Amino acid sequence: MTEQTNISQLSAQDAQFLYAQTRTNLTHVMAVYIYDPSSAPGGKVRFKDIIDHMRKRLDVSPMFKRKLYRLPLDIDHPYWVEDEHFDLEAHISHSRLPEPGDWRQFCIQVARHHSKPLDMNRPLWDMYVVEGLDNIPGYAKGSYAILTRIHHSTIDGVSGAHFFAAISDMDAKGTPAIPLPEGGQEANALPTTSEILNRAVNSTVTSPVKLAQALMKFAPAMLSTAQKNLTGGDEKQDSGVPETRFNGAVTPHKMFDAVTFDLNELKKMRLKAEDATINDVVLAICSGALRRYLTKHKELPAESLVAVAPVNARSRSGEESNPGNNISAMTIKIWSDIADPVKRLEAIRDTTKETKAAKSGLSARIMTDLTKHIPGVTMAGVARILTDERFAPKMSNLMVSNVPGPQIQLYMNGAKLTHQYGLAPLAHGMGLFIATPSYNGTISFSIISDRNMMPDIEFFRECIQKAFDDLKDAKASVQKGKPKAKASTAKTAAAPKDASIMYRRVSKTPRKSKADPKTGKAK
Repeated sequence: MTEQTNISQLSAQDAQFLYAQTRTNLTHVMAVYIYDPSSAPGGKVRFKDIIDHMRKRLDVSPMFKRKLYRLPLDIDHPYWVEDEHFDLEAHISHSRLPEPGDWRQFCIQVARHHSKPLDMNRPLWDMYVVEGLDNIPGYAKGSYAILTRIHHSTIDGVSGAHFFAAISDMDAKGTPAIPLPEGGQEANALPTTSEILNRAVNSTVTSPVKLAQALMKFAPAMLSTAQKNLTGGDEKQDSGVPETRFNGAVTPHKMFDAVTFDLNELKKMRLKAEDATINDVVLAICSGALRRYLTKHKELPAESLVAVAPVNARSRSGEESNPGNNISAMTIKIWSDIADPVKRLEAIRDTTKETKAAKSGLSARIMTDLTKHIPGVTMAGVARILTDERFAPKMSNLMVSNVPGPQIQLYMNGAKLTHQYGLAPLAHGMGLFIATPSYNGTISFSIISDRNMMPDIEFFRECIQKAFDDLKDAKASVQKGKPKAKASTAKTAAAPKDASIMYRRVSKTPRKSKADPKTGKAK
């Protein structure tokens, strides 16, 4: 019996991340996981154990064994095909930090690995095991890190969270954290020449019609927005983006740092402003940190900074297991011009309310929908222009991503996962990314920037810590009525409630983590 095959072509949104990649703008994402092996059999995990574990989980996602098949001149979007020379061990490597193995050395190692391009001629992922983390505050002796890189054309935040859950265990005995798929993955076949040509011609011919239909769908919202702009309504929501050091051209050299907090503390902070969300608190902390950082450098703009926040666009539960991207985005003023931390949080809360967020994110949603109907050769050409540092648009000052993670203890090879961080691509005109993944009662603020833009990234980490402390110690404003929200029911504006449905089968009441809330802060 021959193996069943199928043809898989990248969606327009997936392909954008390929077309946007340049020598200085690498478009992969990276997750950093810290493991304590004391719970593993014998208190030790060997490099071979990690390879063997991954070999058993290769069927959880088709991304492991498939590579790109790009067409000449990008006449249509690329295809996924099986890598006939796939070798798992070629995707997993390891090293050890030099003595003394401290936090600064670890951050440098993480940034260097994130700055290297993936091999685009084989499956677009790799794992890098880093040992020797014995002198990092908050890490158990013998801890090691697994740095997992995946190209953004393959995965988004929600599908990435599902992928990680699928390779993780819910106990030290090796019980999978979520049910594993039964049977092997279908192999992605190489399409025939006639299939490629037919699809390319069909895409080029039908694209104008589909583009017009998409424009008609958004016409009422576009008209409403235009009318409000013409009448000068809602001045707080103008689209002006102030010039900052983060709006220049990025280099190949990235920087990384991070600080971890107790998630329960953020849940308490959101009660300082009625109806505020965890995502509002995250934005308020980032805003306060940027205000302090730019003030120190005498560069704080008079007007508010603007952030872009990705939004999960998956419509229903179960879609998180599908590889690829299904995301939109909204632009948000983060009110860095407001000194008082609680008033800043209230302003952010007002900005991110549904009606205003819908208006702010309109242009992003329109572009997400319209790009589905642009031929590959056109999109590739436009992407090359827009990613050129001479033409890159100034759409925001930074990006802040808040994807909820599993609120249970996870393991791999019996080793206990204690911390996690996230790194994402930068772009010309947007040289600061703050990722805030949450896990098991903690939330980590991961800072990714350019070496030229933020050479003092340690100081910015201290600014985040100070902004956290300021909001934590601030008194809530006098409000009418009682706060309605309970801390345990917090939802994030950056991802709809179904973003973490994949964990409901294994997740119980979130427990408070024993992790040091200041983990990652060098002493």
